[in-house]
Amino acid sequence: MQTSAAPGRLGAVLRGDPAAPWRHLDWPLLGAALSIAGLSCLMVFSATRTSMAEAGLDPYTYLKRQAAFLGIGLVVAAVVVSLDYRTYRDIAPGVYLGCLALLVLVLTPLGTEVNSAQSWFEVGSFQLQPAELTKVAVVVVLAAIGATSRSTLNRQRFLVCGAVAGVPAALVLRQPDMGSTLVLMAIFLGVVVVAGARPRHLAVLAAVGVLGVWAMFHFDQVDDYQRDRLTDFARSGSGATTSSGFQAEQAETAIGAGGLFGAGLYEGTQTKLGFVPEQQTDFIFTVVGEELGFAGSATLLVLYGVIVWRIWRTARLSRDTFGTLVCAGVLAMILFQVFENMGMSMGIMPITGLPLPLLSYGGSSMITTWIALGLVLDVHMRRFS
Repeated sequence: MQTSAAPGRLGAVLRGDPAAPWRHLDWPLLGAALSIAGLSCLMVFSATRTSMAEAGLDPYTYLKRQAAFLGIGLVVAAVVVSLDYRTYRDIAPGVYLGCLALLVLVLTPLGTEVNSAQSWFEVGSFQLQPAELTKVAVVVVLAAIGATSRSTLNRQRFLVCGAVAGVPAALVLRQPDMGSTLVLMAIFLGVVVVAGARPRHLAVLAAVGVLGVWAMFHFDQVDDYQRDRLTDFARSGSGATTSSGFQAEQAETAIGAGGLFGAGLYEGTQTKLGFVPEQQTDFIFTVVGEELGFAGSATLLVLYGVIVWRIWRTARLSRDTFGTLVCAGVLAMILFQVFENMGMSMGIMPITGLPLPLLSYGGSSMITTWIALGLVLDVHMRRFS
C-alpha cells in the first residue's frame, strides 16, 4: 500500500493537484521582492563604483558581493519553503538559544567593532551580524507562544513574550545597536497585538518603556554618538553640529537634487562625489532619490507596499494562528525598517543605522530578509494543508 501511494501522490502533483503547495506560490510577493533586490544591485554599484575606481580597486566588487548575497538569500528561502512552516515551531527554541549565544559571543574579543558598534563576526571577507538572524528567531518563538492562547494573551504568556524579545534586545543594546533593538520591540508589539494582548498590559509596557528610556539618558547609559543623533534630529533644520547631523543634511540634499525623474542612473552628483556617508548601506535610499527621482522613489514605495499587502493577506488566509502570527512578526519587522530607514534619509526620523530591507548592501540583512519572506511564502503555499 505504501509503495503505490507515493507514485499516486506524485502523479496528482504532476496533474495539478489543487492542494499541491507549489501551485500556491505567491508570485506578486516574490516578484516585488526580486524587483527590489535587483534594484539593490544597481544602486549599490552606483554608490561604490567611483570610490572603488579612485582607490585602484575593482569597481564591481560591491556589485559582485551583493549579487552573491542575493543568490544565497534565494537558496536559503527555497530551503525554507521546502519544509512545512509548522516544523519551524519545533526547532525555533534551539535556534533562538543559538542566537542568544552568538549575541553574547559578539560582545567578547571574538566580535569585531565597526562604526563604534561591536555587532559583527569576521568570517573571511564576510561579516555576520547575529542581531539580524535573531529577528527571525524571535518572530517564530513569539508566534509559537502566541499560538497557544485562544482569544486573548493572558498575563503569563505576555510576560514570557516580553522576556523572549527583551533578553536579545538588551544584548543588542549593549553592542550598542539601537536600531535592531527597536526592530525587536516592533516585532514583539506586532505579534502580541495580533495574538490578543490586553490593553492594560500594553499600557503598563508603554509606561515601563518610557521610564526605561528616561533612566538610560538620566544615568548616562547612552553613547555620545547616539545622543548626538537624537539631539540633531530634534534641532532639524538649524544646521549640522555633529557627524550625524552632517549625514542627515547630505542625505536630504541628495534626495532633493533628484527632482521628479532624477539625474539618471550613475549620474548623481552627490553619489559620485561620495558626499553621503555609508551610502551603500544605511543611506541607499538617497541613491534612488537622486538618480531616479520622485518617480523612482514612488515606484520603490509601491513595491514595498505590495510586499506589505501580500504579507497581510497571507496572515488573514492562514489556516492556523501560528502562521498568522509568523506573518504579523515579519510584517512588523519589514514595515518598521522601511519606515525608519526612509524616514531618517528624509529627515523625519532620527538616524539609527538600520538597513533598508532587500535594498541596502549587506549579507546578513539580505539573507535574513529572504528567510523571513520564505516563511511568509511557506504559510501562503500551505494554507490548504
